[in-house]
Amino acid sequence: MKLLTSAVFAGLAAGLIAALLQFSFVTSSLLEGELYEAGEKVHFAVDGTPQSPRGGAEVDLAAEPMRYGLTVAFNIVTYTGFGLLLVALMALAETKKLTKITPRQGLIWGLAGFVAIQLAPAMGQPPVLPGSVGAEIGPRQAWWLATLLSAGLAMWLLAFGRGLWPWLAIPLLLVPQIIGAPVLDTYFGVTPAELAASFAAMSLGYSAAGWAALGFFAAYFYSRQEA
Repeated sequence: MKLLTSAVFAGLAAGLIAALLQFSFVTSSLLEGELYEAGEKVHFAVDGTPQSPRGGAEVDLAAEPMRYGLTVAFNIVTYTGFGLLLVALMALAETKKLTKITPRQGLIWGLAGFVAIQLAPAMGQPPVLPGSVGAEIGPRQAWWLATLLSAGLAMWLLAFGRGLWPWLAIPLLLVPQIIGAPVLDTYFGVTPAELAASFAAMSLGYSAAGWAALGFFAAYFYSRQEA
């Protein structure tokens, strides 16, 4: 029960923080990408110049309450699921007397989770804006899962490995990138490259903050229930 309640409280707090950051920094780019995807905006076709006006999509919570409410709910559910995994690993590490869990350590745990689950896969498959096109979903999912597992094991070895074991983290992090994620043979899409790059960077930034919050709160609630 201690693991479950710690994960739920941490997931709720981190999910709300992540949703707020998403609305503030990411959603406007997402909405603008949808305009290009739907053909309401067209890149390289305004007055015959290789330019298109920036903006045109603002976040309006009152206009689509269901959509934004589901975004909040999705963030909470997602971070709660990751919180269960994080708290279970924290409990395992403490049971094995590898470490003592504190909120400060929780920040590091959260950032390690971000590296394993978001940053490492994003090296080959960055967050995709609507209107952009990727390779077939099956091979991409297989590569993402393999990268996640490899990077997760690398984080564990770096933290708790003894002797030469931490050195194994280097090939574990590099091999998926050397193999490479599935890609298309051509470049195409309807969204501006600048918008897609901004969306990817902001998505990773808010995810890092969400994971840091998740790690902190997971460790905070877990350690409080131990006291």
